[in-house]
Amino acid sequence: MKHFKKKLIVCLLSVVFFSCSKKDDTTNSNPTPTTSLPRLIFKFKFDSTQVRLNNLGQIAVLPAGHSGQSPHFNKMSAHYIELAPDSLTPLGFGNKLYHAPETTFGGTSAIDFDSSIVVAEGQIFYSTPLSSLTAGTYRWLRVSLAYQNYNIRYSASGFNLTATVASFIGFDTYIRSYKIKDSLINVNANKRQGFWGFESSVLSTGFVSQGQAPPGATTVPNPISATSPVPSGSCVVTGAFTSPLVITGHETHDIVITVSLSTNKSFEWKDANANGIYEPLLGDTVVDMGVRGLIPIVQ
Repeated sequence: MKHFKKKLIVCLLSVVFFSCSKKDDTTNSNPTPTTSLPRLIFKFKFDSTQVRLNNLGQIAVLPAGHSGQSPHFNKMSAHYIELAPDSLTPLGFGNKLYHAPETTFGGTSAIDFDSSIVVAEGQIFYSTPLSSLTAGTYRWLRVSLAYQNYNIRYSASGFNLTATVASFIGFDTYIRSYKIKDSLINVNANKRQGFWGFESSVLSTGFVSQGQAPPGATTVPNPISATSPVPSGSCVVTGAFTSPLVITGHETHDIVITVSLSTNKSFEWKDANANGIYEPLLGDTVVDMGVRGLIPIVQ
């Protein structure tokens, strides 16, 4: 049995797959406001039933020979938030609300992971007084995602298992260390979009693996890409308000925007035997795990 456990762990560690605060257990975002001024508040929602989109914001079905599953999301981090008046507004020319700290400690400028805000569903990840916003009508929301942490299901040698994946999807991230599930990993370097860590247990024995996705492997839906593109390698996800968001500058109550992210089969792989089960030891290879759409819901 010990020999079998060792062999299984070694096999799993040899499988390569990929994706798109301080440590993962950091949940303190913009602290709960102590003033009575009405605020604009942002929270995340992870929705496995939301429409599944491609990079152009078009409905995307799984290609032949591929399978997918909707992971259970634990945490998410955003690097940038912008309100855009219309589909012609270039990235950076809307109402820029938030830009997370960056650092050159790893060489080139990169997201400072230790300063990032990592939150669970329903927690506030950013808020600002409504009086600080430029009055106007906004039809689009842009959110640059930076980090995601989720659980997946897989099968290996007849065992049905779960794993936790920590995935860095921002343009570049300087990581001192990060926590996947229970394991704290030291990095102390810049990592490109698509760097990931994987933690699971096999027969009560835990193991960790890390890897790097190739460029362009992370889906970043942008329905207005034809008129307002985003840079390649960024993770600026764009979504339309159902009804335009109108800011007058005279608001008397908080406005809460729930950033609903589609996780609909966001973990996608080439399914070697077409059985719909992720089996890395049988030749299944992951091809994408970027989020599949953004809908801003105003409350």
